[in-house]
Amino acid sequence: MHKIGFLKKYMALGLMAAMCMSGCASGSGGSNPESAGNGSEQNLTSDGSTDSNNTIEGSETEKSLDKDETIDTLADEAAVPVLRDSMEEEMGVFAGCAVTGGEVDDPKVWEIVTTHFSAVTLGNELKPDALVGYSVGKCPGTQTDELNGETITVPKLDYSRAEKILDKILEWNGQNPDKKIKVRGHVLVWHSQTPEWFFHEDYDKSKPYVSAAEMNKRLEWYIRTVLTHFTGEDSKYKDLFYGWDVVNEAISDGTGTYRSDNENPNESLSEDRHGSNSSWYHVYGNGDFIVNAFKYANKYAPEDLELYYNDYNECSFNKKKGILSLLEEIKAAEGAPGEGTRISAMGMQGHYGMDSPSSGDIISSIQDYAKVVGKVQITELDISASDEYDGSDEAKNEENEKLRKRYNMIKYSVNSSNIEGDVVTGITFWGTVDHYSWLQSRSNVGGGNTTGLPQMPLLFDENYEPKPCFYVFAGKK
Repeated sequence: MHKIGFLKKYMALGLMAAMCMSGCASGSGGSNPESAGNGSEQNLTSDGSTDSNNTIEGSETEKSLDKDETIDTLADEAAVPVLRDSMEEEMGVFAGCAVTGGEVDDPKVWEIVTTHFSAVTLGNELKPDALVGYSVGKCPGTQTDELNGETITVPKLDYSRAEKILDKILEWNGQNPDKKIKVRGHVLVWHSQTPEWFFHEDYDKSKPYVSAAEMNKRLEWYIRTVLTHFTGEDSKYKDLFYGWDVVNEAISDGTGTYRSDNENPNESLSEDRHGSNSSWYHVYGNGDFIVNAFKYANKYAPEDLELYYNDYNECSFNKKKGILSLLEEIKAAEGAPGEGTRISAMGMQGHYGMDSPSSGDIISSIQDYAKVVGKVQITELDISASDEYDGSDEAKNEENEKLRKRYNMIKYSVNSSNIEGDVVTGITFWGTVDHYSWLQSRSNVGGGNTTGLPQMPLLFDENYEPKPCFYVFAGKK
């Protein structure tokens, strides 16, 4: 078990014990390939066993420690590096992770988050369907609001799921001002997890679609309302957010142009939510809503809130061309708040496989995006399992080594891209522990596991322990 919080109370005892244990075997065992060379005072033979000639046999100290293995474990765990510190110092990037409401209720996950990460992305709770209380089949009710001098009818929003997590982070930040956690807003405009009724007259999907002009009002109202609630001057969360994904996944995997309303012919637009097809495109018939979204975000966001475009398969040649074209379109419309767009960085999601993309593809993609928007962030990093992985203990050891090498290649790619300046400013992992990963299941509105294979994509295992790939970013014990 990961006991960082427990360690703080007993750190002095653990250090005293370690000083008395010169020549004793480490409590970590030998299974972790990253634990070698940790600076302990062991004397090992060529086969890795402890040289018994260098132990203090029979001493009262040794007998006492043999009876209390907890001290040995504490001394080992005290050596686990803090990920957020290592990544900031060695790579010049912040360390982020995604969490959902259920995960932050797990005290072991919360301890990992608060110990190792300086930034959090809410995995679902700030998406449009969550902000209408997951009332995806029917509008939860309407009210009137004023927009640009006009009274309009709008759906009622429910912030409770997001606020539950944000309040917990606020409380942590107040109690730990030297280890504050910042938040990434995710996401304002997305074809998926936006209820179909949002695009129809009277918010009723059985009625006709609204016009593009009417949709612009809804788009501006929604962006204004969400950003004002969470980042406005009167919001208690106003200093919590460092950035917000304005638009997500608007480029087609197949065509490399705008995601259309017919990406998947087998998916009906009448479905409550969509996995592939875009009702945004259906209403507008083009990508105007994307530029408009960045204009509205610029109009209502605080000046210091970063604004992003975010997408996956971002290293694929055809799709990258489309993303670059979109970024250029957004940049071309830049202007003052209320007049033009603003974009701060490109979000490369980083949902990668064990074999692709290559390091060269990642580096060239970072460079290409940075030429247009200046900065890049890796926003949803995880690695799908190799085809040979079956979940067995033997296969898990092999997979851990593959995963360590794969993450090491990604670290190399980021470091190479940052040689001449801070191009990549942050890396966010899409989760913390393997068993909560989105890759463990399949969703028709958000992707996930497409192979049915067991997965181990993240830095911490099902026992909440750091895996060998954790030490790629955190350094050795």
